[in-house]
Amino acid sequence: MFHKEGFKIILISIILTGLSIILIENFATIFWLNKTLTAVVFILLITVLQFFRNPKRTTELNDANVIAPVDGKVVVIEEVFEKEYFNERRLQVSIFMSPINVHVTRYPIGGEVTYSKYHPGKYLVAWHPKASEENERTSIVVKNNTIGEILYRQVAGAMARRIVNYAKKGKKVVQGTDAGFIKFGSRVDLYLPLDTKLHVKINDVVKGGEQIIASV
Repeated sequence: MFHKEGFKIILISIILTGLSIILIENFATIFWLNKTLTAVVFILLITVLQFFRNPKRTTELNDANVIAPVDGKVVVIEEVFEKEYFNERRLQVSIFMSPINVHVTRYPIGGEVTYSKYHPGKYLVAWHPKASEENERTSIVVKNNTIGEILYRQVAGAMARRIVNYAKKGKKVVQGTDAGFIKFGSRVDLYLPLDTKLHVKINDVVKGGEQIIASV
Protein backbone atom coordinates (compact mmCIF):
# COMPACT_ATOMS: atom_id res chain seq x y z
CA MET A 1 0.00 0.00 0.00
CA PHE A 2 1.25 3.47 -0.86
CA HIS A 3 0.39 6.80 0.74
CA LYS A 4 -1.87 9.09 -1.28
CA GLU A 5 0.75 11.87 -1.11
CA GLY A 6 2.98 9.75 -3.32
CA PHE A 7 0.52 8.81 -6.08
CA LYS A 8 1.55 11.61 -8.46
CA ILE A 9 5.28 11.12 -7.91
CA ILE A 10 4.95 7.34 -8.28
CA LEU A 11 3.06 7.69 -11.58
CA ILE A 12 5.66 10.13 -12.94
CA SER A 13 8.46 7.81 -11.78
CA ILE A 14 6.91 4.81 -13.55
CA ILE A 15 6.52 6.79 -16.79
CA LEU A 16 10.11 8.06 -16.60
CA THR A 17 11.33 4.53 -15.88
CA GLY A 18 9.56 3.21 -18.97
CA LEU A 19 10.97 5.98 -21.16
CA SER A 20 14.45 5.44 -19.73
CA ILE A 21 14.35 1.70 -20.48
CA ILE A 22 13.31 2.41 -24.07
CA LEU A 23 16.21 4.87 -24.50
CA ILE A 24 18.68 2.48 -22.88
CA GLU A 25 17.61 -0.41 -25.14
CA ASN A 26 17.98 1.76 -28.23
CA PHE A 27 21.18 3.64 -27.49
CA ALA A 28 23.19 1.68 -24.89
CA THR A 29 24.32 -1.16 -27.12
CA ILE A 30 27.29 -2.21 -24.97
CA PHE A 31 26.06 -5.12 -22.84
CA TRP A 32 27.56 -4.11 -19.48
CA LEU A 33 26.51 -0.48 -19.90
CA ASN A 34 22.96 -1.49 -20.86
CA LYS A 35 22.56 -3.71 -17.81
CA THR A 36 24.16 -1.16 -15.45
CA LEU A 37 21.92 1.69 -16.58
CA THR A 38 18.84 -0.55 -16.41
CA ALA A 39 19.72 -1.59 -12.86
CA VAL A 40 20.22 2.06 -11.80
CA VAL A 41 16.82 3.05 -13.23
CA PHE A 42 15.04 0.23 -11.40
CA ILE A 43 16.85 0.99 -8.14
CA LEU A 44 15.67 4.61 -8.35
CA LEU A 45 12.09 3.46 -8.94
CA ILE A 46 12.23 1.04 -6.01
CA THR A 47 13.60 3.84 -3.81
CA VAL A 48 10.63 6.05 -4.66
CA LEU A 49 8.16 3.20 -4.06
CA GLN A 50 9.60 2.29 -0.67
CA PHE A 51 9.66 5.91 0.45
CA PHE A 52 5.92 6.32 -0.07
CA ARG A 53 4.90 2.97 1.42
CA ASN A 54 2.10 3.15 3.98
CA PRO A 55 2.01 -0.11 5.95
CA LYS A 56 -1.10 -0.93 7.95
CA ARG A 57 -0.58 -0.42 11.67
CA THR A 58 -2.77 -1.66 14.53
CA THR A 59 -3.13 0.89 17.34
CA GLU A 60 -4.40 -0.17 20.76
CA LEU A 61 -6.43 2.90 21.69
CA ASN A 62 -5.64 4.18 25.18
CA ASP A 63 -6.04 7.80 26.30
CA ALA A 64 -3.30 7.31 28.91
CA ASN A 65 -0.65 6.37 26.34
CA VAL A 66 1.34 8.43 23.85
CA ILE A 67 2.31 6.37 20.83
CA ALA A 68 5.15 7.05 18.41
CA PRO A 69 3.84 9.38 15.68
CA VAL A 70 6.45 8.17 13.17
CA ASP A 71 9.01 5.44 12.51
CA GLY A 72 12.59 6.34 13.34
CA LYS A 73 15.27 6.73 15.98
CA VAL A 74 14.92 8.63 19.26
CA VAL A 75 17.60 11.32 19.10
CA VAL A 76 16.56 13.77 21.84
CA ILE A 77 15.10 13.35 25.32
CA GLU A 78 15.38 16.48 27.41
CA GLU A 79 13.49 19.03 29.47
CA VAL A 80 13.04 22.28 27.52
CA PHE A 81 11.08 25.50 27.65
CA GLU A 82 8.38 25.28 24.96
CA LYS A 83 7.68 28.87 23.98
CA GLU A 84 5.36 28.65 20.98
CA TYR A 85 2.23 27.35 22.73
CA PHE A 86 2.67 26.25 26.33
CA ASN A 87 5.15 28.86 27.56
CA GLU A 88 6.33 26.41 30.18
CA ARG A 89 8.83 23.61 30.61
CA ARG A 90 8.03 20.39 28.81
CA LEU A 91 9.67 17.03 28.16
CA GLN A 92 10.87 16.93 24.55
CA VAL A 93 11.19 13.61 22.73
CA SER A 94 12.49 13.83 19.15
CA ILE A 95 12.35 11.07 16.55
CA PHE A 96 14.59 11.29 13.48
CA MET A 97 13.46 9.69 10.20
CA SER A 98 16.00 8.72 7.56
CA PRO A 99 14.94 8.59 3.89
CA ILE A 100 14.37 4.81 4.19
CA ASN A 101 11.87 5.11 7.06
CA VAL A 102 8.11 5.19 6.62
CA HIS A 103 7.26 8.91 6.57
CA VAL A 104 3.59 8.81 7.50
CA THR A 105 2.79 10.94 10.57
CA ARG A 106 0.16 9.48 12.91
CA TYR A 107 -1.71 11.09 15.79
CA PRO A 108 0.16 10.23 19.04
CA ILE A 109 -3.03 10.58 21.10
CA GLY A 110 -6.72 10.83 20.29
CA GLY A 111 -8.85 13.83 21.16
CA GLU A 112 -9.39 17.32 19.77
CA VAL A 113 -6.92 19.43 17.82
CA THR A 114 -6.64 22.70 19.75
CA TYR A 115 -3.81 24.29 17.75
CA SER A 116 -2.34 23.83 14.28
CA LYS A 117 0.13 26.23 12.68
CA TYR A 118 2.54 26.15 9.76
CA HIS A 119 5.90 27.97 9.97
CA PRO A 120 8.03 28.60 6.87
CA GLY A 121 11.75 28.36 7.53
CA LYS A 122 15.17 26.97 6.71
CA TYR A 123 16.24 23.45 5.79
CA LEU A 124 18.98 22.68 8.29
CA VAL A 125 19.81 19.02 8.79
CA ALA A 126 17.02 17.52 10.90
CA TRP A 127 19.27 16.72 13.88
CA HIS A 128 20.61 20.28 14.11
CA PRO A 129 19.83 21.82 17.57
CA LYS A 130 18.16 24.82 15.92
CA ALA A 131 16.04 22.76 13.51
CA SER A 132 12.97 22.80 15.79
CA GLU A 133 12.94 26.60 15.82
CA GLU A 134 14.39 27.63 12.45
CA ASN A 135 13.37 24.96 9.92
CA GLU A 136 10.10 24.74 8.02
CA ARG A 137 7.70 23.06 10.43
CA THR A 138 4.15 22.59 11.63
CA SER A 139 3.09 22.60 15.28
CA ILE A 140 -0.02 20.69 16.31
CA VAL A 141 -1.59 20.35 19.76
CA VAL A 142 -4.01 17.53 20.58
CA LYS A 143 -5.97 17.36 23.84
CA ASN A 144 -7.78 14.59 25.66
CA ASN A 145 -9.17 14.36 29.19
CA THR A 146 -6.52 11.92 30.49
CA ILE A 147 -3.19 13.37 29.34
CA GLY A 148 -4.33 16.91 28.68
CA GLU A 149 -2.54 18.68 25.83
CA ILE A 150 0.55 17.49 24.00
CA LEU A 151 2.29 19.21 21.10
CA TYR A 152 3.93 17.41 18.22
CA ARG A 153 5.99 19.23 15.65
CA GLN A 154 6.75 18.06 12.11
CA VAL A 155 10.18 19.42 11.19
CA ALA A 156 11.59 19.51 7.65
CA GLY A 157 15.21 18.46 7.15
CA ALA A 158 17.92 19.18 4.59
CA MET A 159 16.21 16.90 2.07
CA ALA A 160 12.59 17.49 3.06
CA ARG A 161 10.85 20.10 0.96
CA ARG A 162 7.21 19.58 1.79
CA ILE A 163 5.31 18.94 5.01
CA VAL A 164 1.74 17.72 4.72
CA ASN A 165 -0.47 18.30 7.76
CA TYR A 166 -4.09 17.09 8.00
CA ALA A 167 -4.71 18.39 11.55
CA LYS A 168 -7.05 21.37 11.70
CA LYS A 169 -8.11 23.23 14.83
CA GLY A 170 -11.34 21.81 16.26
CA LYS A 171 -10.99 18.47 14.46
CA LYS A 172 -11.70 15.29 16.45
CA VAL A 173 -8.93 12.79 15.80
CA VAL A 174 -8.31 9.12 16.54
CA GLN A 175 -5.03 7.93 17.99
CA GLY A 176 -2.81 6.23 15.42
CA THR A 177 -4.64 7.47 12.33
CA ASP A 178 -3.04 9.36 9.45
CA ALA A 179 -2.09 12.91 10.48
CA GLY A 180 0.14 13.86 7.55
CA PHE A 181 3.36 13.16 5.69
CA ILE A 182 6.86 14.64 5.46
CA LYS A 183 8.66 14.12 2.17
CA PHE A 184 12.32 13.02 2.05
CA GLY A 185 13.89 13.02 5.52
CA SER A 186 12.79 14.83 8.66
CA ARG A 187 11.99 14.56 12.35
CA VAL A 188 9.06 14.88 14.71
CA ASP A 189 9.33 16.50 18.15
CA LEU A 190 6.89 15.71 20.96
CA TYR A 191 6.39 18.04 23.93
CA LEU A 192 4.95 16.13 26.88
CA PRO A 193 4.02 17.01 30.48
CA LEU A 194 7.03 16.79 32.81
CA ASP A 195 5.46 14.01 34.88
CA THR A 196 5.05 11.77 31.84
CA LYS A 197 6.52 8.29 32.23
CA LEU A 198 8.82 7.49 29.31
CA HIS A 199 9.11 4.02 27.78
CA VAL A 200 11.97 4.84 25.37
CA LYS A 201 15.58 5.99 25.61
CA ILE A 202 18.09 7.67 23.31
CA ASN A 203 18.89 5.65 20.15
CA ASP A 204 15.80 3.43 20.48
CA VAL A 205 14.19 2.65 17.12
CA VAL A 206 10.43 3.13 17.34
CA LYS A 207 7.48 2.05 15.22
CA GLY A 208 4.89 4.69 14.44
CA GLY A 209 1.26 4.02 15.21
CA GLU A 210 1.92 1.07 17.51
CA GLN A 211 4.78 1.57 19.95
CA ILE A 212 4.04 3.29 23.27
CA ILE A 213 6.67 5.90 23.99
CA ALA A 214 5.13 7.50 27.10
CA SER A 215 2.19 7.23 29.48
CA VAL A 216 0.61 8.96 32.46
